[in-house]
Amino acid sequence: MSRNKDNRSLVIGWREWLELPDLGIRKVKAKIDTGARSSSLHAFDVKTIERDGKQFARFKVHPLQRNSKKTIECEAEILEFRMVKSSTGHAQKRPVILTTVEALGDEWTIELTLANRDEMGFRMLLGREAVRGRFLVDAGKSYYSGQPKKKRKKKDKSELEPVATTKKVETKPAANAQQIDQLPPQPIQKPKPKRKSTEEE
Repeated sequence: MSRNKDNRSLVIGWREWLELPDLGIRKVKAKIDTGARSSSLHAFDVKTIERDGKQFARFKVHPLQRNSKKTIECEAEILEFRMVKSSTGHAQKRPVILTTVEALGDEWTIELTLANRDEMGFRMLLGREAVRGRFLVDAGKSYYSGQPKKKRKKKDKSELEPVATTKKVETKPAANAQQIDQLPPQPIQKPKPKRKSTEEE
C-alpha cells in the first residue's frame, strides 16, 4: 500500500482529475471504478501503424466532458489486443497500451484500453487493477487531488454596454470689427408720443 509522509494510506475519491503526461493530456476527469478490472480511455479515429517492427496506436481524445472542440492527438505503443466486455455486455477487441498516470502527487504505469466513450459520462475509467495496493477508494467523496481552476471567459465586445457619448456642439466664431462694419444699418425707431390721460386734461 502506498503511504504518505505521515505513514497513512492514500485515499482517493470516486472521481478525480488525473494527468496522462506520456499522451500530452494535462487533465482528464476519471471515474474510479473498482467494478471494472481494467482502465479505459475515450479514444476515436484509432489507427494502427507499424514502425521498427512494433505496432503503435495513433488516436484522438476529447479529454473534457461534454466538449468535442478540444482534441488531443496521441500515439502510443500497443501492448496487445484484448477482448473487453462493456457495461452493456457487448464484447469488443480493443488495443491496450501502457502509459503513465499522475494523481495525488503519485505517478505510476497502468494498462489502458482505448474505446469510444462518447456516450459515457466520463472520458476515463480507472479500474481496480490500477488502484490495487496503492489507494483506498472513498465512495462518498470526490477530488482529493483538487480541481483545476476555471478560466474566466472574456466578454465579447458586442456584449459590452454602450458608452454614452456627448454630442459635439458647433460654436461659431465671434464677429470681428470688419464684419460688424459690413452689416446693413438698422432703422432707428422713434418713440411714440405719450398719450395724455383724461385726468391730466
